[in-house]
Amino acid sequence: MGKINAVITGVGGYLPEYILTNEELSRMVDTTDEWITTRVGIKERRILKEEGLGSSYMARKAVKQLIKKTGVDPQSIDCVICATTTSDYRFPSNASIIIGKLGMENAHGFDVSCACCGFLYTLDMASTFVQSGRYKKVIVIAAEKMSSITDYQDRQTCVLFGDGAAAVLVEASEEEGIGFQGSYLRTNGIGLPYLHMKAGGSVCPSSRYTVDHRMHYIYQEGRTVFRYAVTSMSNDVEEVMRQHNLTKDDVNWVIPHEANMRIIEAVTKRLDIPMERVMVNIERYGNTSAASIALALFDFEKQLKKGDNVILTAFGAGFVHGALYLKWGYNGEDAQ
Repeated sequence: MGKINAVITGVGGYLPEYILTNEELSRMVDTTDEWITTRVGIKERRILKEEGLGSSYMARKAVKQLIKKTGVDPQSIDCVICATTTSDYRFPSNASIIIGKLGMENAHGFDVSCACCGFLYTLDMASTFVQSGRYKKVIVIAAEKMSSITDYQDRQTCVLFGDGAAAVLVEASEEEGIGFQGSYLRTNGIGLPYLHMKAGGSVCPSSRYTVDHRMHYIYQEGRTVFRYAVTSMSNDVEEVMRQHNLTKDDVNWVIPHEANMRIIEAVTKRLDIPMERVMVNIERYGNTSAASIALALFDFEKQLKKGDNVILTAFGAGFVHGALYLKWGYNGEDAQ
């Protein structure tokens, strides 16, 4: 038996129908389309408006599409990992809900909370499971209902976030030259003061006071986050390239976390990689946290070619950050 490679064999995605435009936001808070576009590069974002539906609903939609596209038998799935900061409940996990509702009776599953790095960290984990020989088929999901923790009275943050989900199937393969190649993941642990939710955890449980003082929403010090994000993401990509003897000309695609267009531009400028080799969809979806890289794969799937060198990079609350290197496993234009 040859070396086992972990290969993405399909991508599914789901975006809510409702589109929240900059023009509508400008009627909610003191902002303008020009200000939002200039500062963060976002024109619109999708919002899950229906009552009683959470991030696991969008995740199930994405997984159903993935199953249909790949033809994989739900009973053959060994493990389901869901990256989310906005799970339906504190417990049980989104993964357990997804497994139960989609009838993946032979799978176990769990959630991972790594903020905007969630998809990166879970994909690394799934690839390790597969390469070890322990599992043959793992579904990695990133699903976020960011609108549920966004304060639409705060003009600094409410323009940024949107909802969505995407999923990939990671399978074992003995074919050489494709699949997961390596990663460089780091947590520096200094980010708590700059990006967090003040209440709702065990340090500050929910109460009438926390609700009245609007403490259950995203708090962010944008300038500090921006600075660390640019430095970390560009350094992480350079480190992965160094580890695998890649030059900038060897990289077919960079897929950055879609947080802010100015961050993406600053990172790619530091890397000296042209924007036409960078997957960007922030204009249409905003920042979907853990789901953003997965949704970019979903959007750009048909442009990917087998053997393409693809580098993913992200930065999130904590601070957590990193980069991951894949050799793409199939011609996207052949996907259903």
